[in-house]
Parts: sequence; structure tokens; C-alpha cells
Amino acid sequence: MSTALVRDPLFVLHRQGSLGHPERPERLEAILDAIHSEGLDRRTEDLEARPATPEEITSVHAASYLEQVLATKGREYAYLDPDTSTTEYSSEAALAAAGGAIDLALKVYDREISNGFALLRPPGHHAVVDRAMGFCLFNNIALAAAQLIERRGLERVAIVDFDVHHGNGTNFTFYERRDVLFVSTHQYPHYPGTGRFRETGMDEGEGYSVNIPMPAHMGDDEYLLIYRRAVLPLLESYQPQMILVSAGFDGHERDLLASEDLTTGGYITLMNLLKQAADRLCDGRLAYYLEGGYDLTALSETVTAGIRILLGEAVEGSPIPSKLQGSVAGLLMERLRKRHAIHWDCLSEE
Repeated sequence: MSTALVRDPLFVLHRQGSLGHPERPERLEAILDAIHSEGLDRRTEDLEARPATPEEITSVHAASYLEQVLATKGREYAYLDPDTSTTEYSSEAALAAAGGAIDLALKVYDREISNGFALLRPPGHHAVVDRAMGFCLFNNIALAAAQLIERRGLERVAIVDFDVHHGNGTNFTFYERRDVLFVSTHQYPHYPGTGRFRETGMDEGEGYSVNIPMPAHMGDDEYLLIYRRAVLPLLESYQPQMILVSAGFDGHERDLLASEDLTTGGYITLMNLLKQAADRLCDGRLAYYLEGGYDLTALSETVTAGIRILLGEAVEGSPIPSKLQGSVAGLLMERLRKRHAIHWDCLSEE
């Protein structure tokens, strides 16, 4: 089996409309150039994107919202949200991104491919049920999870979101459900203003939303300790049948849209940990979905490193500190335990 990449010319044709918008085609062009220059396109399989069907889109989004997005087709400019607009090909790109996202998840689960990375534009994790938000039109990863549950009968899908912005759309799509465990590390306070410790889910979903807000200027040590001491134990306890990752690289120290200090090495170690968890827990069923990341060099470095890890290469990243006590990560763990120890024994005091 092979590692698949979801990519499509439509993803580059999508533009937000305003000059200087950070979510721009050059992001994907930089990634694709790096993939080619490193020869990764010869070692991976292309998974052709196809338009998601109305039935698939409305498994997450309101039919009225789908109609709103479709009505922008061919229009030079349409305004959907303070940060989000469309141009001529945006609706087609969004449908292709959603369809590619769904197919990647289904094919990895069915073992037609080993794993994969969906190089999507527009991104998705801020899109809510009935509106666009934060550069996102359709919630690609939420649609993938919904179709795994609906069409393959999965009972436990884990979504890990390491974008620097809280994936509010994904979180609240599954906020009252336990068939999706949503775990997010994100800068807080920061856009979109959600993702506090106390946002733990509702009703049947109580405890299945695990939000870990990180202060500004957290770097490799803090993030990697949190992943080692919290995220991985949560995945172990949940025993997911598949792991989906909202892969945003805008927490990088070179990225200007946020104030975190992760390095390329930190992201490499984080992705190594998730690959090891998938291999151990769900026979390697792992799919990445591109979200943010706006420094072109940092973005191309981290994405290509992630693809190498999916291919099984030993890619060395930053070391994980051993000391939790007295660190900022230790204080964050204490707050996380106060909210979630009642739900998860793995987060009880050490």
C-alpha cells in the first residue's frame, strides 16, 4: 500500500478576492514545489479529488448554506464572512476539497491506501453548519468523519487539531456526540475566541471535546509535553478506529498570524507521535488535512516532513522534555485534569 496525496488544480484557482489575503494560492504552490524538488511526488500516489455530493455536504452543513456557496460559482467576488470571500472557482474548489477529504478517509479506512495527506484549499475547520468562517467554506475534516460514521459504521473517530486557531466548526459539529473525540491544542486567547478548558461537550458528548488552550509564545517543549502527557493518553483510552488530523502549521515561530514558537523540529516530533499512535491503535489509519500555515518556507518544510513520516521515514525532530513539574505545561495539565479527570482516568494525577 502507499501514501496518497489529495491535490487538484482547482485548489490553486481558489482565491479569497482581496489582495494580500494570507490564505493565498502561493501557499499550496510552495508545498507542491517542495514535494516535486524532494522527489516525493514519485513516491506517493495521487488521489484525484471529486466534487462532494449534496447529500455528503448536508451530512454536516445546512442545505441553505450549500445553496449560498453554490450561488457564488462564476462570480468575480462574493463576500461570506469578514475574513472569507469567494471568486470565480471557489465553490468548485470547495466541493473538490470536501470530496477529496471524504475519499481519503474512506480509502485509508478500507486499506486501499496506507495513509495520506489532503493538500486542500480552501481549508475547513472553522466552517460551521450554516456559514463560512475564518477562510473556510466547507468543513473538510468534519465531512470526512461524518462519512466514516455514516458509510462505514465507525463508532470511534479521533480528530486531533494542532492548528494554532481553535477548530470551532469541527468541535461544535460533534459537540453532543461521543462517536468523535475532538482534541485541540491552540493559542488562546486568539481567533476565533473559542476552545476554553470548560468547553468539554454536552449531553452524550460530555467529555469528548478536549480543548487545551495554550498561552502565547509556547514552543516545542510545552507542546510536546502536552502531546506526550495528555493527547497520546487520551487516544490510548479512546481506542479510535481511525485518526484524522487538522494539520495547521501556523503555530510556527516564523508565522505572523499567531504568536506561538513551535519550530519545524517540534512539528516533526508531534507528527511522529501521531504516526506512532495510529500504528499502535488503529493499524496505521491516519489522514492529514491541511488547514493553516502562512509562512511559505515553514509551511513547505513542515508539510514535506509530514509526508516523509507518513511514508515511514525516520525524520528526527526536537527532543521531548522529561520534566513536567513546575513547567507551564505542568500548569496546563493541572487545569486539564480539573476539567477532564472525571471523564478520563488517564488524566488523573500521576
